[in-house]
Amino acid sequence: MVTEVVKRLINVDEYYKMAEVGILKPDDHVELINGEIFQMSPIGSRHAAIVDRLARKLNQLFPNQINIRVKNPIRFDMNNEPEPDISLLKYKADDYASAHPVPADVLAIFEVAGSSIRFDREVKAPLYATHGIREYWIIDLDTNQIEVFSKPQDDAYTETRIFRPWDEISLMGKMLSVKELLILD
Repeated sequence: MVTEVVKRLINVDEYYKMAEVGILKPDDHVELINGEIFQMSPIGSRHAAIVDRLARKLNQLFPNQINIRVKNPIRFDMNNEPEPDISLLKYKADDYASAHPVPADVLAIFEVAGSSIRFDREVKAPLYATHGIREYWIIDLDTNQIEVFSKPQDDAYTETRIFRPWDEISLMGKMLSVKELLILD
């Protein structure tokens, strides 16, 4: 007789309980994806600078029109609460104080990737597409380019575009210079 071994996944409530009782420490850099806890890659100074630069640029382009969250959770469902580098959200005056945003609140998600590039493409992109995130950007530190995924269908994006330093990208009718977002050596 062959017995199948089944993985025991956790839900968001259990995830928060683990933090409450001290299993997950306040300085643990983790997120819940598909019922599993993933340790996030360390954030280097260039990564952090690009996140700060992009957040500042988005605030300039869309003053008082959107909410921008940096490294904060989005509640996708009971098994998924990713913490993207930046989330561009529909405007709420309370800054989502009453509850974490959900996929319907998300206008775009941005990830800055170095060593996490495979995870961002192979795990996060399907997760974001499955939950209907309209636009997902990966800012690739190694190649100095931005991959923009759009038109989600099922668990994939049907359109992917690559932008290099000399290009401009349109986001919600506003133009962004790739060169302005990247920190080039």
